[in-house]
Amino acid sequence: MWLVLKNFIYSSGKQYCMGNLSVGTIVIIFSLIVIGSYLFSILSNFIKVPSVLLLLIAGIVFRYLSDKYNWGLNIPEKITAILGAVGLVMIVLEAGLDLRLGKSKIPLIRNSIFAAIFIFLLSVACISCVLIFWLHEVPIKCIVYAIPLSIMSSAIVIPSIQNLSETKKEFLIYEASFSDILGILVFNYCLGSEIVTLHAMSGFFINIIFAIILSLLFSALLFLIMARSPVTVKFFLIFALLLLLYEGGEMLGLPALLVILIFGLMMKNWDLLRIPYMNRWFPLEEVDEINKYLQSITAETSFLIRTFFFLIFGFSIDIKVIMHSEVLLIGSIIIAALVIARFLYLKYLFKGSIYPEVIFIPRGLVTILLFYQIPDSFKLKSFNDGILFYIILGTTLIMMIGLLFYKNKSIDKSEVLKM
Repeated sequence: MWLVLKNFIYSSGKQYCMGNLSVGTIVIIFSLIVIGSYLFSILSNFIKVPSVLLLLIAGIVFRYLSDKYNWGLNIPEKITAILGAVGLVMIVLEAGLDLRLGKSKIPLIRNSIFAAIFIFLLSVACISCVLIFWLHEVPIKCIVYAIPLSIMSSAIVIPSIQNLSETKKEFLIYEASFSDILGILVFNYCLGSEIVTLHAMSGFFINIIFAIILSLLFSALLFLIMARSPVTVKFFLIFALLLLLYEGGEMLGLPALLVILIFGLMMKNWDLLRIPYMNRWFPLEEVDEINKYLQSITAETSFLIRTFFFLIFGFSIDIKVIMHSEVLLIGSIIIAALVIARFLYLKYLFKGSIYPEVIFIPRGLVTILLFYQIPDSFKLKSFNDGILFYIILGTTLIMMIGLLFYKNKSIDKSEVLKM
């Protein structure tokens, strides 16, 4: 692939120079990127290296070559932010469409929610203390920076759990999804003018309740569109409405990701909703057929978005910045805090399986998105962006190395009872 790209870059004629690529060249490059991403996905199954990490490395290598040969490539941060927002919606929807509910799942969901909350809060506390001690900044600003770094990346976790048992998969999918939602909720809450007041805290919980009610109403509307719309092309209309809901909810401070997750769960578990009126309007056979198409399109779309997001983000990473001594020290301390927080919960509170769950600490898409959204009034002047890059790469590498030594075994009865 690199040889083909190199030939295009160095082809004679002005139309192929990096500053003025022809439409044909751009289409071919995009096609090669998608093909390469599929090859990475296949390769990751054999070498147990997450495909998103391979994309990050490819982006870093491309950045190195761009700097070395003075190609003059400059990708705006807004492109990464837009891809991240769309990818986040697709990933949470994909997770909801993959999860089955039922009475037997209640302990699993409860444990995953507790894990997401406890590990997130403990991580925020530890990282905030590190930043306050090391950078001597205002505590609230350090907390705002600690929140994105404490969010488990569903964009990296979900594609990396193919070799795990079904119970472990479901636990990690729920935990990662709830971690995303909780992190965004707390982040938006901390950006408010009031934090530790009765009014602010009551508003926080009211927003969650309102989001749950909204999700049920919005899900009914989407079902109506899918089942009764005479237009055959309607799935991307659904995605457009979900994106509109997500961005509108973000502007209003509502947990819109919760709405998207509930919609996905309703699609997957429609047979559990025993309401005669609803079942007459939306027969189970129709919903199952729609669900299959929606799952397929969602998986393909999220794959495409992940491909370009992590490749572009890898391209934005400057290795020279990461190699700074302060970045290595602070980043390593924060990564150690993340591992310890996860270990403490799994070992002493959850009292269930520790490995490989303890190594699932990757930070990624949501972390990057929230960092882009930090207002100037909350910026840490002495914070080196290399710390963010180092933590994302370091936590992903830890997960990768841990998975290399993991062998999937059948779950015994004791593990099922603990879950």
